[in-house]
Amino acid sequence: MVKLKPEIVIFDVDGVLVDVRGSFHRSILQTVRHFTGRRVTHADIHCWKSRPGYNDDWKLSTDLIGSLGVKASYADVKSQFEEFYWGRKGDGNVTLERWLVPRARLRRWSRRAELALFTGRTRRELQHTLLTFQVETYFRRIVTTSDVARSKPDPEGLLRILEGRDPAAAVYLGDNIDDALAAQRARIPFVGVLPRSSQARRRRITGLRRLGAKTILGSVLELEEWWAS
Repeated sequence: MVKLKPEIVIFDVDGVLVDVRGSFHRSILQTVRHFTGRRVTHADIHCWKSRPGYNDDWKLSTDLIGSLGVKASYADVKSQFEEFYWGRKGDGNVTLERWLVPRARLRRWSRRAELALFTGRTRRELQHTLLTFQVETYFRRIVTTSDVARSKPDPEGLLRILEGRDPAAAVYLGDNIDDALAAQRARIPFVGVLPRSSQARRRRITGLRRLGAKTILGSVLELEEWWAS
């Protein structure tokens, strides 16, 4: 395990700080079934997320539907996905999200380094979650897909967070191929986060290592064990 002493710790959100199996992943499964009548699994989702270019769940859903022989436009898939995710009155799958880091832990980390977020979520999606779990105050810089011209795996969001500072002074924690590619292109050290004995770990650990991950944590809560004193 390589240890670093970062001044800036940048987190991806989904799969790292938030358990999204019941929200985004469930919405993918429901959207695919809506258009195709077919049931796909979480293993199928992780298979697609082991490829570059599928940080966008709307694109993943659209292409997965297409792979099953059904044509559906990105716009139509996005609209249906959003209906499952948000529900009619905010009572959709979004209510099933689970924040993974206690606020006391975030407070301790924020005293040790600058904390930031770079996520493929929209600003609306992220804001809802940060307000729900009352954690926004711990992150000094936040960049969503709504804030950039080019989404992951482009490094634009990471470079905006750096604002000209030395990439070696930062670290990016993420769970998928596009996260690792964005970090590589920004020249920021990357740390993977993949739960042990999970489909995500089985599908992506080799790819993240090939892209230069300094280590692969089993949980973001292991950050302090890796963080050099």
